[in-house]
Amino acid sequence: IFSFFYYQKITNMVSNSALFQPTKIGNHQLEHRVVLAPLTRFRSDENHVPTDLQAEYYSQRATKGGLLIAEATFINARNAGAYPGAPGIYNQEQINGWKKVTSAVHKKGGIIFLQLWHVGRATISRLLPNKAQPVSASNVAIRGPFMLSADEDYEVPHSLSIDEIAEITQEYVQAAKNAIIAGFDGIEIHGANGFLLDQFLNSSSNFRTDRYGGSTENRGRFTLEVVKAISDAIGTERVGIRLSPWSGYQDMEDNTPYETWGYLIQQFQKDHSNMAYVHMIEPRNSFSIKIEDNVNTLDPFRKVWKGPFISADGYTTQPELATEIADKTGNLIAIGRAFIANPDIVYRLKNSIPLNRYNRNTFYTPGPVGYTDYPFAK
Repeated sequence: IFSFFYYQKITNMVSNSALFQPTKIGNHQLEHRVVLAPLTRFRSDENHVPTDLQAEYYSQRATKGGLLIAEATFINARNAGAYPGAPGIYNQEQINGWKKVTSAVHKKGGIIFLQLWHVGRATISRLLPNKAQPVSASNVAIRGPFMLSADEDYEVPHSLSIDEIAEITQEYVQAAKNAIIAGFDGIEIHGANGFLLDQFLNSSSNFRTDRYGGSTENRGRFTLEVVKAISDAIGTERVGIRLSPWSGYQDMEDNTPYETWGYLIQQFQKDHSNMAYVHMIEPRNSFSIKIEDNVNTLDPFRKVWKGPFISADGYTTQPELATEIADKTGNLIAIGRAFIANPDIVYRLKNSIPLNRYNRNTFYTPGPVGYTDYPFAK
């Protein structure tokens, strides 16, 4: 009897959490604040076209009034990345593939945004058309072996010219337009985790002396130009962005993270206050460097940004933090690995049902195993 009433008490505490209260992003009313984090899974075909299997995967995780952020997706064919199995959004075949995904999610009443991706220097030339040289803010390579092949090192990238930066900005815009044509409710700009925009933001990878380097304002210029250009094209309310001040992933480090990302957040609040959301990765336990960070905090950014704020990282290993942070801050909570293994995680969290364990060995393997075969609680 004690165990039953204790379970009921815990369940009621969780179900009454802000995590399960409605909120709004852009023009969309959400019924809860549990968000599928953008997760690379390498299930697209050899032409970077989303498959029926991906439509099933996202449909499984869709809930009425719930937000899904689809995986990082290449904005162009020439230098944005081309990792095998990762999707694109730069041609009609890819748009048609994504339409199956968005239709499946919308049938269940879900909301879905697409994360737009340019990896910059985080690739190697053999994966790019015509073995093109990777590009970045400066001609500084990532130290160590390539993440997809321990036998290959990262290459020294080409430092983008101002004209090339403008060209990539327009490719972001076209990718965003394509995403809307494909049925997405909005897009998320990937400005985190050591990829192209993050390479411009961080002082460890940006040694430019022109208007895109040096000062905080200059290092943030490319990101702000992309946000403005996409907002002008599809509407600010359809635009979100993901940022990682303390990621450490792919050689990222900044001398003044509070100033660098604080400047960005100030500019978003000033010029794009109706942006769909700001999505930031917590410093407490980065997925890449596995160092507990009890010093840094996202709170200064939360104070400046008055719109919807998504907090990510650390919720798989400590799911109780999801309700704690939601209740403390009102944030939406992005969950990654636990959402992989629990397509019904919203139901499980609300009812205090134990979570399935994820299988890391199947994160990036082809096929349904470890992708669409995790069991539901009911």
